[in-house]
Amino acid sequence: MSESSEFSALSEASVPAIEVVNLVKKVNDAGASELTILQGVSFSVERGTTLAIVGASGSGKSTLLGLLAGLDTPTSGSVKIDGVDIFKLNEDARAVLRKRQLGFVFQSFQLLGHLTALENVMLPLELNGDGAAKQKAQDMLARVGLSDRLKHYPKYLSGGEQQRVALARAFVTEAPLLLADEPTGSLDAATGEAVIRLMFDLNWEHGSTLVLVTHDTSTAARCAHTITIGAGRLV
Repeated sequence: MSESSEFSALSEASVPAIEVVNLVKKVNDAGASELTILQGVSFSVERGTTLAIVGASGSGKSTLLGLLAGLDTPTSGSVKIDGVDIFKLNEDARAVLRKRQLGFVFQSFQLLGHLTALENVMLPLELNGDGAAKQKAQDMLARVGLSDRLKHYPKYLSGGEQQRVALARAFVTEAPLLLADEPTGSLDAATGEAVIRLMFDLNWEHGSTLVLVTHDTSTAARCAHTITIGAGRLV
């Protein structure tokens, strides 16, 4: 490796996967008064690590995750993904960044009902112009134990199966950053445990950075780091 490429690799490694600085989110409620959801939140997430965001219902956890993904905009403050301030990008550029950098797992699965399991997992690959989308999607669905459910539509899958399809979709692009919002919130305890174990196994295999919103202390304990949100602030 040349000196310049070695320096480049070291510089890239030193940039956090996520850097949040003084993030504030305020909204107007129905009575036209201002409601503060997040206030002055700052933290960073190193590459390849796992982070749990915990806190009571209504504390601002899911709002924070939506801001990390650029799905919402803050009142003030910044979020950098791999050193790029995502709120200095326009919406089209943020969409491109999400497509290339992020995988997202939702509590409610967010599968497209008119697409089969295979087609749901193929979709992000096809949007990236990947000519091997079908084979990669088949391989990933096999990895999550759904080889026999490729042609099934979401309504014919159990909750646990739908969430495994959602995991396959999130990991299939090999995005360096995975965000998960209460991924077992809609599942029974046994199914949820199986899904969480699978998610951590996949994350370890892919070497991605995982940021997980959860109310479950045992799930949070599996992460290398934990931050707690209370009344919109870091506790």
